[in-house]
Amino acid sequence: MSDQQKKNAGEAAAQYVEAGMVVGLGTGSTAAWFVKALAARNLPDLRCVPTSERTADLARELGLTLSTLEDTPCIDLTVDGADEIGPGLALIKGGGAALLREKLVWEASARCICIADAAKVVPALGTFPLPIEVVAFGHKTTANRIADVLADHDIASPARVREAERGLIRTDGGNLIYDAACKLIADPARLAADLKSLTGVVEHGLFLDLTDLAVIGTDAGVETIQP
Repeated sequence: MSDQQKKNAGEAAAQYVEAGMVVGLGTGSTAAWFVKALAARNLPDLRCVPTSERTADLARELGLTLSTLEDTPCIDLTVDGADEIGPGLALIKGGGAALLREKLVWEASARCICIADAAKVVPALGTFPLPIEVVAFGHKTTANRIADVLADHDIASPARVREAERGLIRTDGGNLIYDAACKLIADPARLAADLKSLTGVVEHGLFLDLTDLAVIGTDAGVETIQP
């Protein structure tokens, strides 16, 4: 039923968009439902800033007008999914390897809505592996620095580079993704700051104090969560 829940969330979030807005388009299976629902509304004068090439391709196919952060640096509303939604609407994102572009768009937005199926809401962050985007040059050295930070947060497992059959996963920006199996993130704010301070780390998947509203798809419809 999660696909129906994702569809419910995406369609409900599309109702928050008004004509003439600049809209940030998230990446992932739930965000794709939002993009489809937004295109179906056929609102005039929309400009959309996608967070990945995959989302850009979908939006273009559906006839949405695309823009960039350079041309539209002030975004009215971004709608995007999450891999986990914790207390205070703290999020883990990056399962789709688009976390850097996502965070750039989120931080340029006046308002951000997170959409997800009900299973993504958790009592504490950390069950979903935390994505960490790193530059490819010297990435194994960077991984050692990440391991030291994780150990300082009582996270024993080192982060592992994300791979597929074709080799190492590359982001749209050419970076690599390491996934940290944290199990429990006791202090997300401190971990976020410690990871961001590391040379070689471009960004991490902790999205803190960025979400204004969560629209959660259920079998019966949607529920909303305020921070």
